[in-house]
Amino acid sequence: MGGDFYDFHPLPEGRLGLVLGDATGKGVPAVLVMSTTCGMLRLAAQALDSSSPGEVLEQVNEALLARIPSNMFVTCFYAILDSKSGRLSYANAGHDLPYVRRGGGDAEELRARGMPLGLMPGMSYEEKEIELDVGEGVFFYSDGLVEAHDPKGEMFGFPRLRALVADHREEGSLGNFLLEELYSFTREGWEQEDDITLVMLQRSAARS
Repeated sequence: MGGDFYDFHPLPEGRLGLVLGDATGKGVPAVLVMSTTCGMLRLAAQALDSSSPGEVLEQVNEALLARIPSNMFVTCFYAILDSKSGRLSYANAGHDLPYVRRGGGDAEELRARGMPLGLMPGMSYEEKEIELDVGEGVFFYSDGLVEAHDPKGEMFGFPRLRALVADHREEGSLGNFLLEELYSFTREGWEQEDDITLVMLQRSAARS
């Protein structure tokens, strides 16, 4: 049992809310905080009915403060996709930075400032926006991937992950490709230390 979670929130006018997060700790406490946060995010997205990921995170942060143990917090990346235009607005509550894969074979970090949820009252969350062209996508992940170790104690790490995301070609799933690279890196007998969650969002050509 762990604290990783992800969810999709259907929103009006063809928009989609996407969230990926991680509650600190392990076992039952992490699961309870994860479940509570996931429910709060869905309710906030529906109640606000807005295109503002920052407002969703602000509301959940305030609601979570009264319900989370003092030694815990939640990292969370919340994005809203306009499926018609390809615009993706997003805000980040201290989560590992996703990568957007552009047509030129590069992987760009999606940066936005914000403290984890459940730590301090009155937090605001920076919002940013990008536009995805056909064939481009965004890769979301949890820290269990980058913090995995090989037999010598070396971490898989962010530079390795970014290079792999940039180098991946369209044949096959990016998620499967990264897991194969991870298992090759950690070698046989690896004991997984943390949850690993991978989510890929990609814009496809409109159906005629």
